[in-house]
Amino acid sequence: MKIMTASQFTQTNTSSPSVQDKQLDQTVLEILKHVQINGDNALFAYTEKLDGAQLDNLLVSEEEFYEAMELVDEEFVTALNQAKDNITAYHSLQIEKSWFTELENEVVLGQKITPIERVGIYVPGGKAAYPSTVLMNVIPAQLAGVKSLSITTPPNQNGKVNPYVLVAARITGVKRVYKIGGAQAIAALAYGTETVEKVNKIVGPGNVYVARAKKWVYGDVAIDMIAGPSEICIIADETASPRFIAADLLSQAEHDEEVRAICITTSQEVATKVADEVERQLTDLERKQIAETAIRNNGYIIVAETLIEAFEVANEIAPEHLQLMIKNPNEQLRYVQHAGAIFLGNYSPEPLGDYFAGPNHTLPTSGTAKFSSPLGVYDFMKKSSIINYSQKALLQAADQVIKLANTEGLSAHANSIQIRKDDHHA
Repeated sequence: MKIMTASQFTQTNTSSPSVQDKQLDQTVLEILKHVQINGDNALFAYTEKLDGAQLDNLLVSEEEFYEAMELVDEEFVTALNQAKDNITAYHSLQIEKSWFTELENEVVLGQKITPIERVGIYVPGGKAAYPSTVLMNVIPAQLAGVKSLSITTPPNQNGKVNPYVLVAARITGVKRVYKIGGAQAIAALAYGTETVEKVNKIVGPGNVYVARAKKWVYGDVAIDMIAGPSEICIIADETASPRFIAADLLSQAEHDEEVRAICITTSQEVATKVADEVERQLTDLERKQIAETAIRNNGYIIVAETLIEAFEVANEIAPEHLQLMIKNPNEQLRYVQHAGAIFLGNYSPEPLGDYFAGPNHTLPTSGTAKFSSPLGVYDFMKKSSIINYSQKALLQAADQVIKLANTEGLSAHANSIQIRKDDHHA
């Protein structure tokens, strides 16, 4: 890993660049258009071309669900159910309710909360399977009251969906799972086909093609976010364990080659030991090549002069995952301005958030934590404003509304009020 000072790091590009590849856009737009025009036929063709699978049906059958349950071990199911309980308990606290307030002069104002009606969830395949993504996306949607949930995920070359993903879907009660991956899955959810139900919102992470497709369909449907490569940033002082830090950096680096793994420490000794530990632990990883590439290209150890400087650098990065492996992390939490999820202490490693603790693991990346939040129940709800004036209340406000409308040159707006005022005096 590259060791540098805070000032040296600041001079580098501290945010992941957005994809500028015109060929990528051209490919994605072509897929979106093809699916819009040709529906299921396009989906079958792309699945064969890109996933190497010849499908007879785009939907996972009941027999395939049963087969998946037979393939997974009981210990996995037990762990998944406990994670489900934890995620449900946490997200239950996010549920919002409609509210009304009665003001003076016979005015009632309020806000009506309504769940989004149809949601599509993309669950990645490829380099790894993510049953945890099923839980993290389905549970808050269900708590919000979403009526129709669909999952789409790429099949393997045998036309089968990963059994762990299917078991997670079954545990959450989602029955509609499509064997579709990539940009074509996003197109199908956004526009609908003969088999795929059109949705109102698409959520879930994916590769660069999925992310780009979500960007292009936004406006036709809502999306959660455009996720970039995963990130971890660890602020560590002299009390932190270099072994723990290295293990946590590598826990993210194994996701894919574009992951950013950063440690900011106030101790030169910790910096040196972390670099050594990363090299040592890399040799034992099953996904060594992926993690090694990520560490080589995007792995940094930053030596800060003070803890305040460390927080300043971290806030500029605005990381997806921020770990505070320092003395009294709760007291230092006030210095954090921008982070997707914050892990306090030496025994709150990032994988707890990925799988088990309860908070959502769908988090803002690429510096977007400066203005966005983790996925939550609130992402599956719509808000409608409620306005209820009595005749008396309207007449009291009439002249002021008419003045404002006429000032803006909107005489029909003013007349909408004036006609009611005149009717009262008639």
